[in-house]
Amino acid sequence: MYDASTLFVQLLNGLSYSSTLFLVASGLALIFGVSKIVNFAHGSFYMLGAYVALTVISIMPNTAYGFWGGVLIAALIVGVVGCLIEVTILRRIYSAPEVFQILVTFGLVLVFQNLIFEFWGPDEVLAPRVPGLRGAVTIFGERIPQYNIVLIFVGPIFLGLLWWLTHRTRWGRLIRAATQDREMVASLGVNQTTLFTVVFFIGTFLAGLAGALQIPKESANLQMDINIVVDAFVIVVIGGMGSILGAFLAAVLVGVINAFGVLFFPQAVSVLIFLVMVLILIFRPNGLMGGRLIPQRPSDLSIDQPFRPQSRRAQQATLAVILALALLPLLAPIYVEVMMTEVFILAIFASSLHFLLSVGGIVSFGHAAYYGLGSYAAALVATRLGLPMGAGIVAAMLAAALGGVVFGWFCTRLRGVYLAMLTLAFAQILHALSVQMVSFTGGDNGIVGLARPAWLNSHVAYYYLALGAVVVATYLMRRALYAPFGYAFRSGRDSLPRSAAIGINVAFIQWGAFVLAGAFAGLAGALMAYHRGSVFPTDFSVATTVDALVMVLVGGVQSVSGPLIGALGYHIVSVELIRNLSDYWRLILGIFIILFVLKMPQGIVGAFMGRFGKGER
Repeated sequence: MYDASTLFVQLLNGLSYSSTLFLVASGLALIFGVSKIVNFAHGSFYMLGAYVALTVISIMPNTAYGFWGGVLIAALIVGVVGCLIEVTILRRIYSAPEVFQILVTFGLVLVFQNLIFEFWGPDEVLAPRVPGLRGAVTIFGERIPQYNIVLIFVGPIFLGLLWWLTHRTRWGRLIRAATQDREMVASLGVNQTTLFTVVFFIGTFLAGLAGALQIPKESANLQMDINIVVDAFVIVVIGGMGSILGAFLAAVLVGVINAFGVLFFPQAVSVLIFLVMVLILIFRPNGLMGGRLIPQRPSDLSIDQPFRPQSRRAQQATLAVILALALLPLLAPIYVEVMMTEVFILAIFASSLHFLLSVGGIVSFGHAAYYGLGSYAAALVATRLGLPMGAGIVAAMLAAALGGVVFGWFCTRLRGVYLAMLTLAFAQILHALSVQMVSFTGGDNGIVGLARPAWLNSHVAYYYLALGAVVVATYLMRRALYAPFGYAFRSGRDSLPRSAAIGINVAFIQWGAFVLAGAFAGLAGALMAYHRGSVFPTDFSVATTVDALVMVLVGGVQSVSGPLIGALGYHIVSVELIRNLSDYWRLILGIFIILFVLKMPQGIVGAFMGRFGKGER
C-alpha cells in the first residue's frame, strides 16, 4: 500500500510530464485547427528539438543562461525548419483528404529519422543536468528533482501565453477565425498563405521547445518521435481537435494517468490511456472542448469518385494477368516466387483497407489491428492447440471479423479525424497487449514455429495458395462493391443526409463494412504468419497500417485492382531496391512517398487509365 507522500510525488511527476505533452499537443492542435492538416510528422519536430538542443547547449556556456538560451535557440531553429517544410511541401496538401496528409507527413518522418541518424548517430544521447537546478527538494519526506518542479509551471505559463496570443492580438483573432472556417477568412481578404506559415512556425516551435526541455529528463533517441506523436494525437483528440484549453486539460489527464498507471498498473499504462480516449469519444464525440469540424473545400485529390464496372477488354486483360501469374513459377527463380507470394498476401491486406477508404470514405489509421488479430489467432491455434493450417485461417478470419464487430460498433458513431484516431487507438491497445501479455503472446519475442502442411511446404505450392487467395478475395470484395450493400456503403460516403433521408441505415452498413474488411485483413495476417513461420507485435503497429496505405496510394485509390499493383510496386521499391541497396533507405522511401502523393495522387492504375481510357479496373 502506498502512503500519501508517495502518491503526491507521483502526482507532481505526472504534472511535470503533462507540461511536455501540452507543449507538443498544443502545437499540433493549433496547426490542425487552422490548416486542418493531420500532421503525423509533428513528433519529428519534437525529436529534432531534442537533438538540436544537445548540440547548441554543448557549445553554450555551462551556466543557467547558456542552458535556457540553448533551449530557446533550438526551438527557434525547429520553427524555421517547420516553416520551410510548410512552404515547400505541406502547403500543397491542405485541402487533400486525411489519407494523403498522413502519407506525406509519414514520409517526412522517414526523412527526419534518416537525417538525424546521419548527423547524430544511432545511439542514445544523454544531456547534462541543468545548471542551477541540479538538486532536489524534499516534500513530505520525498525528494523531487528541482527541474521537475520547474517544468510543472511551464505548461500553465504557455497556456496563458497562447490564450493572450489568440484573444488579445490581431493574429490571434485571425487564427481563431480560421479555426472555425478558414474559407470564410479567405473570403474576407486575409492572406491565408502567411497565416498558415505563422501558425506552422508557432506549432513546430512549441514541439521543438518540448523536445529541448525534455532532454534533461530522458535521453534523445530515434524512437522518441513516434512515441510522443501518438500521445499528442490522443491528447488532441481527447481535448477536442483545435482546442488549446482542451489540449491542456487532456495533457494533465494523460500525464496523471501515466504517472499513477506506472505505480498501480505498470503493464497496462498504454492501454489505460487509450481506453480513456475511447470512453471520452463515446460520450463526447468531439472531445472535451472540441466543436463540430467544418469540412473544407475538396481538392483535385478527392477520393470520392464513382466506380464503374469493368469493360469486356478489362475483363480479358484481368484473365490474361491471372494466367500469366499462374505460369510464372515455370519460368521464374525461387526468389521471385517468394517475393510474389508476399505481394499477393500484402495485396489482400491493402484491398481490405481500400474497401473502407475508397468505397466508403472511411480513413482507418489502425487497420493493422485486424491484420494482427488474424496473424496472432492463426499462431495461437497452431502452437497452443496444435490444429492444422485450415483451422488457423478460419480462426484468423473469425477473430478479425469479431474485431470488426467490436471496433466498428464504436467507430461508426464518429466521423472524420475522430473516427480515424479511434481506429488507431484500438490498434495501439492491441499492440500494447501483445507486448505485455508475455505468457500468452510471447511479448516482444512473438510466437515462432508455425508449421505448414507437408503439401504446402514447397515455395510453389504456397505461391499458388496465395495467388488463389488474392483472386478470390478481390473477386468477393468486387462483388460486394457492386451489390446493394456496396451501393448503400458508397451512398453514405457521398451524402450522409441524403442516404438517411431515403431510409439507409448508414451506421449499420458501415459496421458491416468494418466486419468484412476486418475478415479479409485477418486472412492476410494468417497467410503471412504461415509464410514467415512467426508473428510479432509489429503486426499491430502504425507502420504496418501505413504500409497498406502506401500500397493503396501507389496502386490507385480509385481502383479496385490498384492494391495488387501497389503491393508489387511498393514491395519492389521499399524492400528489393531501397533496403537492400542503400543505407539511406528511409530517406529515399520517404522522398518517394512524398513525391508520389504530390505528383501522382491517382496512383499507377489511375494514371494509366486516365491516359488510355476510363473505366473501373
